This record gives sequence, C-alpha cells and structure tokens, in this order.
Amino acid sequence: MKVLFIGDIVGKVGRMTTKALLPAVVDRYKIDFVIANGENAAGGFGITDKLVSEILGYGIHVITTGNHVWDKKEFIAQISKEDRLLRPFNYPPGVPGYGSIIYTLSHGEKVAVLNMSGRVFMSNIDCPFRTAKAEVERLSNTTKTIIVDFHGEATSEKIAFGYFIDGKVSAVIGTHTHVQTADEKILAGGTAYITDVGMTGPENSVIGIDKEQVIDRFLTNLPVRFETAKGEGIFSAAVVDINEKTGKATAIQRLQLKYP
Repeated sequence: MKVLFIGDIVGKVGRMTTKALLPAVVDRYKIDFVIANGENAAGGFGITDKLVSEILGYGIHVITTGNHVWDKKEFIAQISKEDRLLRPFNYPPGVPGYGSIIYTLSHGEKVAVLNMSGRVFMSNIDCPFRTAKAEVERLSNTTKTIIVDFHGEATSEKIAFGYFIDGKVSAVIGTHTHVQTADEKILAGGTAYITDVGMTGPENSVIGIDKEQVIDRFLTNLPVRFETAKGEGIFSAAVVDINEKTGKATAIQRLQLKYP
C-alpha cells in the first residue's frame, strides 16, 4: 500500500495547490490512501465545515489537524459532523470531535489514522505518549496499518515519540512547523518517520504568512494582523510504502513540488 501525507494546507494558495497537483501525484506514485493536515486551510488559521467538504472532495480520504483546529469558533459545534476530520486524540475527555479513525478502502483494506499533539511549547493536554500507546493497541486489533500525525513544535519530542512507538505503527509523520525536515527514515522496528512533512501553501512567505507583516512584527513587537501570503504555491508531502500484511513501512520519500 502507498500512502500520501500532505503537509499543513495553508489558506487559499494551499488549497488550490493541493487541488491542482494531487491527481498527478496520486497517478505518478500509485497512491492508495491520502491524508492531509488541514488545520490552517481557512485563511491560515483554522478550518470550516465548508472547507472540510471541499478538501475531502479533492480526493483526500482523511484530514488531520492540530492546535489551530479551534481557531474558527463556529467550527467547535460542527467538528463532530464528519468523522474523517480529526483533531488531536489527546485532548481531555469531553472535547468534541474524533481523534482517530479506521478507514475502509474500496478493496476492503483497512487503514487507521491517529492524530496526536505534542505538549512542549504547546497546550498542556494529556500525555501523547501514554494516550497514543493505548489507542494504538486498540486500533491494532482491527488493522496493522496505522498512520500517526504527530503535531508538535519541539523536534526532540517528535523524535522521542517516533522511537517510543516504533514497531507499533506504520508511520509517524510530524506536522506543525511548516518547514520540511530532511530526516525521513525507516526506524529499526519498521516505522517510517519524518520530523516534519512541511507546508502546502504560499512558498514566498514566512510559514505561510505574508513576509512583510511578520518582519514588521519582529522589528516593532507590536500587534499585527497576519494574513496568508499570495503567489506561487509549494506542495510538501511524503509517500510511504507499507507492507499490508505486516503493517511495516518499506520506504518513505518526501516531496516538494511548485505550483504553478
């Protein structure tokens, strides 16, 4: 099985880049299953019910998110409408939405996706290590193919989590920083790993935001209303090859494509 994981979709440029490039990528790499992080799809901050439907319509099977999933307050009441839209699993009990899913492909193969959030420099929610371990054990009763989106700021936390869960899941794909790292590898236990898959959004920007606004903020330290940048897009993703019988990854390849 080949899984494509698309890095954080940022704003209109990210959405249009994904829509334009996804069919060719799926065809070229013979992709069976597509995941995308969409927490910044709505103007760079959050996601909406309408955009969930739009992004799934591109041919994406599951959308993961992170701490920005709550940025559009009206979406809190809508988040449970679609189980293919995930928020981090390790939010406390009672928080709306879904943290994991077992998706059945057309040929009957089942794929589990688990969305986790780190805690270093992030919200102090439930422990991602302990909660992930318990949920992976539950998911593995149904399928050996398990993909984890670990949404975190600290490189050390992401790497530690990868080693912690190695051999128990097919892949750990890092998101949140919007900067693709060059450390993709297959860990000793057969888990594909990359610290951050990167961003799908405006290339000529500061992690998706208009660069002049960010520079002004650093120069003055005054509040600035951030807006997503315009212009050419960059499509950042990773392709993971997985042995469906064992759930072990056999290869991981990172992608960066420009649009147009």
